[in-house]
Amino acid sequence: MKNILMVFFGSGIGGILRFWGSNVVYKFLPATFPYGTLFVNFIGSTLLGFFMYYLDYKKLMDQNLKLFLTIGLCGGLTTFSTFSYETISLLKNKEYLFAGVNVISNILITLTALFLTYKLSKF
Repeated sequence: MKNILMVFFGSGIGGILRFWGSNVVYKFLPATFPYGTLFVNFIGSTLLGFFMYYLDYKKLMDQNLKLFLTIGLCGGLTTFSTFSYETISLLKNKEYLFAGVNVISNILITLTALFLTYKLSKF
């Protein structure tokens, strides 16, 4: 039961951060492209990399904190289902270039964020 509560509370906080982060982005960038989703996916991937490659590797978090931060917080923060929906919406609207850029950007930026965090955690 404790594991479920750790994921539950982490997911709630991650969801709030996703909502806030996505909305903040659109104060600076146009809503013609899903920048908000890209932003929270980048942040979530960077955080996941830090949690797993630094904190976990250095044994700085126990199992409860790991569940809270990784499955909970990062799971609630990142938005693969939203990313998928937005990509299909772009395709339905014949925005093929934006759909392609969205897929490539989310994959490359989030993988790069995770990889860089992995490399930086070795210092």
